Amino acid sequence: MAAVKGRAVVTGGTAGIGREFCEQLAARGHDLLVVARDEGRLAAIGRELESRHGVRVETWRADLGVEAEIERLAGRLGAGEAPALLVNNAGFGTRSTLHEADAERQAAMVRLHTLAPLRLAMAVLPGMVGRGAGAIVNVSSVAGFIYSAGNANYCATKAYLTTLTEGLAAELSGTGVQAQALCPGFTRTEFHQRMRIGTGDIPGPAWISARFVVRTSLEYLDRRGPVVCVPGLGYRAIVGLIRMTPRRVLGWATALRRARM
Repeated sequence: MAAVKGRAVVTGGTAGIGREFCEQLAARGHDLLVVARDEGRLAAIGRELESRHGVRVETWRADLGVEAEIERLAGRLGAGEAPALLVNNAGFGTRSTLHEADAERQAAMVRLHTLAPLRLAMAVLPGMVGRGAGAIVNVSSVAGFIYSAGNANYCATKAYLTTLTEGLAAELSGTGVQAQALCPGFTRTEFHQRMRIGTGDIPGPAWISARFVVRTSLEYLDRRGPVVCVPGLGYRAIVGLIRMTPRRVLGWATALRRARM
């Protein structure tokens, strides 16, 4: 990935992990196409990164929870030269049982976390494979390794995204193109504020920074793997333990969590 200095595309690029990807990629010399919903933030990040790093920044306003806007962006990416890197970062969480949740909000989450990364990847892959270089980072979550009361749809969509990426990486073996599932744990961003939930019960050592998450992701790409990137030794240990834990035990844990909601 480091040898390809073309444009990087980052969805959800104006805040949190996506914003940090834009910063670190611009510092590496990548021009950017930044995708987000907020026009004011898009304009601000474009000016800031161009001024600080001397790169070209194009912005694209889209709500990738809407299928028509996914297809519009996919058409744009498929029509031009394939980017050096596609970061499928846009996402959101909710905290509600499905029988109490807003149905359209949950459907939008499925489109944003699953359909959008799939369609955007399919749009850029022919060009990347033809060139023999490029990378796709799908920002998943440690939550994709579990299931959880109050977050059933979120965990399920992130599990899909991780599995999709692992399968894609197998398909791309020998092509020169990489696929990475980036699975961070609790990261200090706006994510939980937008969910309007408290974070006081999450211990301080559990938190990691967006800068660390992105730096780890790019380091994995630089050394060409592993495919599943879990930033932080603590979280890698947790994921290893989860993978060895019988599903029925995870079920007991999520039932206990549900009882406390």
